Amino acid sequence: MRFLTKRCQPFLAGTLLTLGFAMAHAAENPDTAPGARELAKEVAAKGWIVYSTKTPQGDYDVFLSRPDGSSKRNLTQTPDFNEYGARFSPDSKRILYRRHKAGTETNHDRWGAMGTLVVANADGSNPMVQGGEGEWPWASWSPDGKLFACLYKREGKITIIEADSKKLIKTLPRQGIFQQLFWSSDGKRLCGTANINGQDWNILTVDLETGKATLITRALNCTPDWFQTDPNRVIYSNRTPGLGSENGWTMLMQAAADGKSRTLVYGERDRHIYYGCTSPDDKYVIFSRPPADGRMEDQMVIVRLADTPIIPGEYKELKALYPNAKDGPVFRLGETGFEPHWTYVDVGGKADVGR
Repeated sequence: MRFLTKRCQPFLAGTLLTLGFAMAHAAENPDTAPGARELAKEVAAKGWIVYSTKTPQGDYDVFLSRPDGSSKRNLTQTPDFNEYGARFSPDSKRILYRRHKAGTETNHDRWGAMGTLVVANADGSNPMVQGGEGEWPWASWSPDGKLFACLYKREGKITIIEADSKKLIKTLPRQGIFQQLFWSSDGKRLCGTANINGQDWNILTVDLETGKATLITRALNCTPDWFQTDPNRVIYSNRTPGLGSENGWTMLMQAAADGKSRTLVYGERDRHIYYGCTSPDDKYVIFSRPPADGRMEDQMVIVRLADTPIIPGEYKELKALYPNAKDGPVFRLGETGFEPHWTYVDVGGKADVGR
């Protein structure tokens, strides 16, 4: 995310048809060590990931693949539109995403409020536009899939609506949250990126019953998401100016939902670590690692949470803060992606051989 502060102004025509093909690709990658190849084998059959990336035609489409990058499939194939921000429903039978006309900028900070909301089957079939341009911004499914939480920045509110009827159920003050709104697995809280008390880029949670906000972590943080099974942990990105460079590089962190503890998941010199998401059992983490702040998609990476914190390569300044950090294993997929989301449900679908 592009953090705007006085101190810091950054922030296949082939498809991988078999696991053997995918692993051959990984083996050719000089960044991929034997431990990473084992990790790739470990996750290969563990469900599917959905993500967005740019096509050869220049538009963004929604793709489905195995977590090792194999069986890749384009779910949208709409050269007149950009689609992005895809996310499985809690039962993994559907996905939601946003879309807008191709040729207009797709912004990594404002994407959740851009264009229209679309709900489709998990294989991309039967896409249904939900409302008009700008409606249902930052829509996030409730754990039972019956409700949406939506964030209206300008109006200063969060709304809870029925996903099918769009009937308003409840309104809450947004408590400074302006992007990236997601619902905890127990249905009790929302998390988001907030500006509060004159300080930008904080991570907050909001209690849906009381409306009470809890500060998770302060200053230069963004892209929060809940652990998929643990409603008491949040994964997010953090920037610390001066850590390895004048402006610092964004690292991936996890924190307790009460704001009392936080620790590093992954940090890499010369890379900004964004769009972190855990696997459905919270044993793995997938994220992207753009070299420049402000990018949408970039190479996706998977690590085991049990192996973290991980700091590969020479990053002395960060390793000094986390002396017990490991170098890996780190599995770098041969795919670029924006906002990946992971399910263990077999949503299926044959791999594309075109586009």
